[in-house]
Amino acid sequence: MAHSWWEISILSDPALEDIIFWRLEKFGFRGTSSEIKGNSQIVRAYLPQIQVQLLDLAALSLWLRQDALNMGLPIPIAQWHLIDEEDWASSWKQYWQPQEIGDRLLVYPAWLPVPESSDRLLLRLDPGAAFGTGTHPTTQLCLDGLEMRLGYESDTVIADIGCGSGILSIAAVLLGASKVYAVDVDPLAVRSARSNRQLNQISPERLVVERGSTDRIIKLTGGKLVDGILCNILAEVIMDLIPGMSAIASPKCWGIISGILLEQAKPIADTLEQHDWVVATLWKRQDWCCFNIRRSSLRVGSKEWGMGGDYT
Repeated sequence: MAHSWWEISILSDPALEDIIFWRLEKFGFRGTSSEIKGNSQIVRAYLPQIQVQLLDLAALSLWLRQDALNMGLPIPIAQWHLIDEEDWASSWKQYWQPQEIGDRLLVYPAWLPVPESSDRLLLRLDPGAAFGTGTHPTTQLCLDGLEMRLGYESDTVIADIGCGSGILSIAAVLLGASKVYAVDVDPLAVRSARSNRQLNQISPERLVVERGSTDRIIKLTGGKLVDGILCNILAEVIMDLIPGMSAIASPKCWGIISGILLEQAKPIADTLEQHDWVVATLWKRQDWCCFNIRRSSLRVGSKEWGMGGDYT
């Protein structure tokens, strides 16, 4: 007998997407997707009927309302209804189409036929329940920064903290990184990233995907320091991760950090500087920003001085 699934649709300001995905993940939703509608977005997600009651969905709606109020944004509109089991897995996929990002990448849904010809690097993706399809401004900012950074560097070892679907890790390999260590505390994200690794025919030796955080990377590398760090999570989580990022960074390490609203930029920058990082550039898109950072390279006495210069 087929089971039914809840399909929830949330109409909101695009700036709420990260927190909405986070809330949905906490509730156990799967197959999330987002679609831009004018100045708004629609996030859709799916969950077996037996896992939640109507009161649970009402509570989720209240949480989303409170999140929006705390951020000074319009209150999202959440609606839900039941669909048959055979429909849920494919319902969200119709809203996600191939997307060119930067000058070199084409993010391509795994369920579509492989394009016959393209002069771009093809990054095939099935995000499953994990965050990261390339549609969100924070992911796009990270991919743009990664393309610029790896456009002239070789033999680079990178750590992707909070890898989600693995989109940034896979992009790093396609753009020329010699090795990437990808970690996430969510087992569903680890499963998704490993699946996408196989989908893109990348060897497990070149892209290592494990459950954990910065402490796990230290074990995976045997204590060796990395050349680059990717981190696209929520600002609150990034604040807690900064000391761990410093512990795995080589003296010439760079980082691409996003998932940060413009209003959250200053406390993140202050914390980075306290842990021996220099903000080289700050990129903005919509209400989001992306830090391009590097390790401080000059110390005078007990005081640290940044060397200035731009992102490169």
